[in-house]
Amino acid sequence: MQTKIIALDDDPTGSQTVHGCLLLTRWDTATLRAALTDASPLFFVLTNTRGMDALSAAHITREVCQNLSAALTAEAAAGNPINPILVSRSDSTLRGHYPVETDVIAEELGPFDAHFLVPAFIEAGRITEHSQHYLLIDGKRVPTHETEFARDSVFGYQTSYLPDYVAEKTAGRIPADAVQRFVLEDIRGSTLEAKIAVLSHNACGVVDALTQDDLNRFAQAVMAVAARGKRFLFRSAASLLTALAALPPQPIAASDMRHFVRNGKPGALIVGSHVKKTSEQLAELLKEPNLAAIEVDIERIDSDNAALVSEVLTRAQTAFDAGLTSVIFTSRLEKTFADQATRLAFGERVSATLMAIVAGLPKDLGWLVSKGGITSNDVLSTGLNLKAARVLGQILTGCSVVRCPADHPRFPQLPVVIFPGNVGDQFAVRDVVRRLRG
Repeated sequence: MQTKIIALDDDPTGSQTVHGCLLLTRWDTATLRAALTDASPLFFVLTNTRGMDALSAAHITREVCQNLSAALTAEAAAGNPINPILVSRSDSTLRGHYPVETDVIAEELGPFDAHFLVPAFIEAGRITEHSQHYLLIDGKRVPTHETEFARDSVFGYQTSYLPDYVAEKTAGRIPADAVQRFVLEDIRGSTLEAKIAVLSHNACGVVDALTQDDLNRFAQAVMAVAARGKRFLFRSAASLLTALAALPPQPIAASDMRHFVRNGKPGALIVGSHVKKTSEQLAELLKEPNLAAIEVDIERIDSDNAALVSEVLTRAQTAFDAGLTSVIFTSRLEKTFADQATRLAFGERVSATLMAIVAGLPKDLGWLVSKGGITSNDVLSTGLNLKAARVLGQILTGCSVVRCPADHPRFPQLPVVIFPGNVGDQFAVRDVVRRLRG
């Protein structure tokens, strides 16, 4: 039976280590069936649930799973049975709706013998050892609960020791001592398959990884056990997907991505992410020549929206006509909100404003960079109104390039860089722009 790796991605950055696969922004049965029969061994469904409250995240996840079940049933009836390998792709800094999403997937597409938390993202320096999850910052290991990500107003947490993290997030439903730990000695030893094979009743496992080879070993063992009938679910960052899919190196070198720029024309950046790293990267980028810095004043979003969008688009067109790169960014002042619901609602209004800007950018635009996970999801699904896009590869570690289809009504074959908010050093955005501008 054919296998297919299916990642429900809570923002569109999970494709940051793979190439050649489809990203779906729609999940009707027909679109899912087309992805199931695509030549790539994996595809992503961009649910964008990290930008939602838990109730909405559960609803969207359930809808995707029910449609996926129908699509798999239809393919089997057509003589094309498929064994799905399901990944709940989320953040390498432990933010996201866990266990909401894995619980729903288990209810709709289970039962599973185990679900594994694999947050390592090797390319970006997110590693796990002795079940403790770290970020490498200036060459030093920093436990993720000591970083800004753990203080996220929606997804904050107290500990990055994964068994305790599971207990915290499940409110004790899965106690820390019930979590199965797969430490480096297991991953690199001779008993890994046997340890995986005895798991049952959706046991929770947490997985160490310092290198991509650790994840490759784990993936090989899991696939071997799965071939004997066991079923597993994964809650992971991006690097595990590389291991599960066993893809060869991308065929297009990162340095050659500029060849996809349309007619050598100027491009634009949309910057929505507010994490500290993005603001540092933006500051470095704005030191470059031949840019037009265009700030979107978020204080005007509710009071003066139409005029704000019109002004930004006029400035972007003027910059384009002058051969300049437009850098369109939300004002960096961090607003405070009374509660999570108010914050999420305001974020949706900010995104709607940015998407109106994306939809109105110059038709001959050469390229587009979208900075921030939720921003990027909305750029693909709303700003560009794509049903699906194919990943060409990475222009920089962790930053994927996708391309609009040739029949897109406004931006045919426009290359779009999906740039996560928390990826890269302070010069990373500048480096991507330099690469695109040649």
